[in-house]
Amino acid sequence: MGLLPLSAVEPLLACPSCRASLLPASAGYRCSNQSCRYHNDGFQNIERWPVFVDYPRSILTPERVRIQPIPARCSSFKRGMADILLRPNTVACRNALKLKQLLMSTFTHPVLLVVGGGAIGSGIDALYSDPGLDIVAFDIYGTPAVQLIADGHQIPLRSGSVDAVVVQAVLEHVLEPAVVVSEIHRVLKKDGIVYAETPFMQPVHAGPYDFTRFTESGHRYLFKRFDRIDSGVVLGPGASLLWNLEYAARGLFRSRAIGKVVKAAFFWLQYLDRFVPEGHSIDTASGVYFLGRKSDHEIPPHGMVEYYRGAEPQGRS
Repeated sequence: MGLLPLSAVEPLLACPSCRASLLPASAGYRCSNQSCRYHNDGFQNIERWPVFVDYPRSILTPERVRIQPIPARCSSFKRGMADILLRPNTVACRNALKLKQLLMSTFTHPVLLVVGGGAIGSGIDALYSDPGLDIVAFDIYGTPAVQLIADGHQIPLRSGSVDAVVVQAVLEHVLEPAVVVSEIHRVLKKDGIVYAETPFMQPVHAGPYDFTRFTESGHRYLFKRFDRIDSGVVLGPGASLLWNLEYAARGLFRSRAIGKVVKAAFFWLQYLDRFVPEGHSIDTASGVYFLGRKSDHEIPPHGMVEYYRGAEPQGRS
């Protein structure tokens, strides 16, 4: 049925501080654990969005929590130009379909959690329109695409409460990605599925909320407590080169507009990705993905040397 109403999400909620169940309160929710600070203080709503953040452990402060207005709809001409200048995320489209197939073959009427779902990610629209999926989504700001505001380091859901998690273009924006992935592992049911996309060779975006990057191997080890179903490149070296050219021009001329002009002039570089062999793409990818299933074991550190799937010869610098 797509994005669930908040009333349907309530049975899944848990306190982000102590993980006890939550109770409705006059202006939001409060923790059911009487020894928890949030039993009395509670979690307040901002407009219609409940805010489940344990501020002493979060990058967020009450002043930073906000509501994001619905963006103005682009004209058909601008949308057409965007489709040309920004190559569609066909990898996410393909993986979203694979994710749905895995879920439907494993669970009955699965619940999917979207971490950082303030804007519906490129290529995963089909997940929201599928009547067989119930979607729960949160972000650090409120939009029509989320039911609640939360911090991914403290997911306010019960352990083992969802069947799948999508975390697309989010892990670069969190202080401790391993903590967020551990939380994802916790809230997934047995045999639950995760799908993640994370940058490797991309310039800083979202300014002060951008912290880290991952190689394909590093991304795999981040999800070391998951069995690999598939992994690889979202966007390759052509896309990476295009993005860096735009930012280089922006910095050289101190102008975002000139950066966009350069991007428009060299947009064709991203289409060279299809001619680059997979191993070389892995080593110079703009972004990588991982699709996996929750596991009871994890990859040992020494296993990562054998895992490497790129083209760079071992031991060469």
